[in-house]
Amino acid sequence: MSKAKVLITGAGGFIGHHLATSLKQRGYWVRGVDIKQPEFCPSSADEFLLLDLRDFNNCLKAAAGVDHVYALAADMGGMGFIANNHARILYNNSAINLHTIEAARQCGVKKYLYTSSACVYPEFLQTDADVKPLKEEDAYPAQPQDAYGWEKLISERLCTHYREDFGMQTYIVRFHNIFGPQGTWDGGREKAPAAVCRKVATAKLTSNPTVEIWGDGEQTRSFCFIDDCVEGIYRLMNSGYHEPLNLGQDRLISINDLARLVASIAGIEVELKHVPGPMGVRGRNSDNNRLRQVLGWEPQITLEEGLRRTYAWIESQVRATLYVSRAG
Repeated sequence: MSKAKVLITGAGGFIGHHLATSLKQRGYWVRGVDIKQPEFCPSSADEFLLLDLRDFNNCLKAAAGVDHVYALAADMGGMGFIANNHARILYNNSAINLHTIEAARQCGVKKYLYTSSACVYPEFLQTDADVKPLKEEDAYPAQPQDAYGWEKLISERLCTHYREDFGMQTYIVRFHNIFGPQGTWDGGREKAPAAVCRKVATAKLTSNPTVEIWGDGEQTRSFCFIDDCVEGIYRLMNSGYHEPLNLGQDRLISINDLARLVASIAGIEVELKHVPGPMGVRGRNSDNNRLRQVLGWEPQITLEEGLRRTYAWIESQVRATLYVSRAG
């Protein structure tokens, strides 16, 4: 029996690219859609369409003939981007998600997975570095910090109503800080693990031990490696669970300690220099009790192992960039 045909929106991005590879390995026929090709290596998708999903007609083209949709497309990045592009994020991501789910309905898509974010959780629950892990029901009463989180929360509601009103099987996953190789590592859209790896690699390769950290560095997060993220997405899509579900590690670490851990992996000592910059909420961690109950599984790859893999890849990228700049 042949596997289903699937659409991955945002397939040119970090998570979408890894998901396409995973689903191909599992035997699915994969269509990838994005406004750009993957940055670091070719897509594994059977078909890759360059389409702007803010246009409804493009969404109809993307969803035609597929059984399942993994909706990952978004205008997003790390805190440096999210904190300074509220209107752009809210407009673009609303347009993408409103059009994609309606096109999927019109095209008869059976299953639809929406990738939400821990950014939906209220700011008032994340004011301490030693934060209480966030449970799925903590999203209400709503007070996300940024436009990015507000849009994610509205799109979650959209998925719920499409399931209730139209019978589409919708699934909602809330990512908690996904990281790994082949993701954006410079330019302003990178997230904390990639930025820290880049800064440590630069310190190592230039023999300058100074690593800049935004704020006091005591803000805390939990970080989940990409392989676990992709496995969790697949397991959720093949479950019978339709309410929002956290997907992340539940180990809390400060940004300062993250930098020290990466430096240890790199085999160097660094001097942390704290500079002004957006820090986001003071603390954020995932409560994984429901994840374990629903999927009988939780992320398996340790932070140390994930960072080892990620750092090795980013150091190679930094080394190549420095070589080009010196050669020039």
